[in-house]
Amino acid sequence: MQVILLEKIKKLGDLGDTVNVKPGFGRNFLLPQGKALPATEENRKVFEARKADLVKKAQDSLNAAKIRAEKLAGLSLTVRALASEEGKLYGSVGPAEIVAVAAERGVELHKNEIDMVSGPIRALGTYTVGVQLHSEVGTSLTVVVEEQKAQA
Repeated sequence: MQVILLEKIKKLGDLGDTVNVKPGFGRNFLLPQGKALPATEENRKVFEARKADLVKKAQDSLNAAKIRAEKLAGLSLTVRALASEEGKLYGSVGPAEIVAVAAERGVELHKNEIDMVSGPIRALGTYTVGVQLHSEVGTSLTVVVEEQKAQA
């Protein structure tokens, strides 16, 4: 299936590129999310008419992501979790917990922006977690997992 991309998509293409994708990816993700149009002559004309607006929107999105990345750079978040005496957590710390702690500190993050390559955190300690704010803008933050005292 051929589609015209309406924004830059990592590992696929840039704004305005005509690319071949699997039909399911196009039908179920790209088209409903408004990230692409089917590659027809009529849609090519529609794209050319909207190109200036799409480029401006993409640039604004990139600039906003860069500003957010500057705010996040060097940020350290402390997550408290129940743990055993050996330092293993009862459960794990994942993107949802990191987003909740960031919200308490007044930092806006979304679960889909958190990039935990090695999976959820399952032990006490200090970890570096990647944050992908835009296809071109990524940063990292430090997550400190401390033991939460059990309430009696």
